[in-house]
Amino acid sequence: MKRVIPIVLALAAVAVVPLAAQGHGPKREFVIEPNRARSVTREVLVRQGFEVVRIETVGSDQVVYYRRGNMGRGKGKGPMAKMIIRRVENRIVFIDTPDAILLDINVRLKL
Repeated sequence: MKRVIPIVLALAAVAVVPLAAQGHGPKREFVIEPNRARSVTREVLVRQGFEVVRIETVGSDQVVYYRRGNMGRGKGKGPMAKMIIRRVENRIVFIDTPDAILLDINVRLKL
């Protein structure tokens, strides 16, 4: 009985160690130029069926106005929406961006 307890504890410790190490890798930051962020945003919006109406520069921010296209159904175009591309220190931050679009933009920028 005394020999079984250390063996069980050793096996339990080996099983727990890999689980504790998950998700603790080094954090990577990507330095992206605002022009590249703007062009990737335009590409993603067009590919997802949106129409980019205009892109304005307000201070150091880029404001992107877009709307849903009619998707070939002849039902008219969607309401105008906007997102802001802001440079904060060495990072680019997207404000008021829907999750599906933001996910696609992040994938395209990190490739």
